[in-house]
Amino acid sequence: MNQHSNVSAPVSAFEQRLEQCYNELKWLYHELYQDKGNAFDYFLSMLKSCYEGRKQSLRSLDEQRLAQPDWYRSNKLMGMMMYPSNFGGNLNGVRERLDYLEECGVNYLHLMPLLDSPEGKSDGGYAVSDFRKVRPDLGTMEDLEALADECHSKGIALCLDFVLNHTSEEHPWAKAAREGDPIARSRYFFYNDWVIPNEFEKTVPQVFPTTAPGSFTWLDDCQEIVMTSFYPFQWDLNYANPMVFNDMTENLLYLANRGMDVIRLDAVPYIWKELGTTCRNLPQVHTLVRMMHLACQIVCPGVLLLGEVVMEPAKVAPYFGTVEKPECDMLYNVTTMCTTWHTVATRNVHLLRHQMDQVCALPNTCLFQNYLRCHDDIGWGLDYKWLLEHYGQDEVSHKKYLNDWFTGKWPGSWSRGELYNDDPRLGDARLCGTTASLVGIETALAPDAPPQALEQAIACDMMLHAWMLTQSGIPVLYSGDEVGQLNDNDYHNDPLKADDSRYIHRGVFDWEMAEKRHTPGTVQNRIFYGLRKLEQIRAAHPVFRSDAQVWTWGGDDAVMGLERRFGGERLVGLFNFSEQTHKLNLGKGVAEDLLTGAAVWLDEVTLPGYGFYWLLLERS
Repeated sequence: MNQHSNVSAPVSAFEQRLEQCYNELKWLYHELYQDKGNAFDYFLSMLKSCYEGRKQSLRSLDEQRLAQPDWYRSNKLMGMMMYPSNFGGNLNGVRERLDYLEECGVNYLHLMPLLDSPEGKSDGGYAVSDFRKVRPDLGTMEDLEALADECHSKGIALCLDFVLNHTSEEHPWAKAAREGDPIARSRYFFYNDWVIPNEFEKTVPQVFPTTAPGSFTWLDDCQEIVMTSFYPFQWDLNYANPMVFNDMTENLLYLANRGMDVIRLDAVPYIWKELGTTCRNLPQVHTLVRMMHLACQIVCPGVLLLGEVVMEPAKVAPYFGTVEKPECDMLYNVTTMCTTWHTVATRNVHLLRHQMDQVCALPNTCLFQNYLRCHDDIGWGLDYKWLLEHYGQDEVSHKKYLNDWFTGKWPGSWSRGELYNDDPRLGDARLCGTTASLVGIETALAPDAPPQALEQAIACDMMLHAWMLTQSGIPVLYSGDEVGQLNDNDYHNDPLKADDSRYIHRGVFDWEMAEKRHTPGTVQNRIFYGLRKLEQIRAAHPVFRSDAQVWTWGGDDAVMGLERRFGGERLVGLFNFSEQTHKLNLGKGVAEDLLTGAAVWLDEVTLPGYGFYWLLLERS
């Protein structure tokens, strides 16, 4: 007998992880698809193939992160989101300018959509025609992988958007479906008359009622109707077909194997469609996301899923799953962002405090990606029931006030934004603009502006960023905000962009303007180094960790307070959302102002207009 016959072959990491997840994965898959075995067997073979295709450097990074599973909850993470074309021209241009990101203190880079999409029908890159090809003007998939390798060598994690809900009508699946291929057609929702589409329309809210009304599009060439929840050139995928789930998960893992550390699941609440429902937040969505999470645990456990869920906190929280069975590792903090801008316009923090109370009530395992501005518009998804009950403000008139304020139409407004998808009947327009232009820096730089206007605008800018940095989660700057970049009004002259006002804040990064960050006294210098100081203070104090205890502080209409505790440190952040000076009595004792190191007596705290404090009450 062979002396080694009783010795078992070593079990691979893939086999170990699959064994840990297998029972749950099989149960979920069969519950959703009533699978007879073939589709699930294919899914497992696909996972193994993706694992085998993962290069050693990424496997080592997986093991490193498994040994430190809370790495992404650190107070030392600082993010930035950008369009590669705007920042560096292409992916190699971004790689050549990573030293600038290091100067900014950025170690988490979120790249806006860069996969191949048709020019003029891309929705900013969210109509993907090939999930495994980079847009030619940006480079190649090899360039993306080289960028990821360089980022990893510098300790920078990379995030990429992944469009789950739909493909471009130019995707090979869609082209084949258009030509009558029955397998390709089964990936989408095709109908030969309006009977079922009309039934859907009775319960499904419209995403873009002004620019793309309805959720279905008539195709002249094949004389049929296809579901298009967003734009007519974005065809909804049918996740009731296991082939769609298998192939889209494989596309996700393909990107993970190119070196992406975080995959942003775009429009995830929409991905399951069912007649007679809103086709939003259905239970099957959570099953799908949980299975995607399990696939990552098996193939690439160092990779995180970031969910884009543009909903109020009660509907957002379920997308975290549970501690035992997580779905998304983190979520976009959309509600806090739009409620923050609401507070800028109203000078009243009560709605913001109400909303933050809901966030703070979530377990501190729930992690958000926080931001002031991003690539998208600001939709006024506020708690209008609460506003009506407490302030008598109805939704339509209040939205009109907010939009008038931020577009400079309201008397005394210093803000300069533009509206997107304006529907005057519903007051349902969304707001566009850079942080600097929305807080008044653009107005203050006009020749006839009073000198104090610029001081006020910069103070507001810094206060808002300090507020964002105080929230729990990963703070993310929008590229250009670190130097106060203004609106790009030239988009009006570009026929491919003129109809989409979101391009006003999607301008090319102005490197000549950014050089002024080195010139003392300039707007760029004051904002850049003001932010760096805040980021460095945050990184030095564990009380800013995302798993700290956090609750709101109340008592003043215009001042938002947030208290944080972790590891013996206790901090109170105070943020004045008005032009007026506010004096506060926080009780007896003295605290340290983290920005200056000075002692502050708690019974006589004075906040100037748009001022803020980080007060350290206890030090570990």
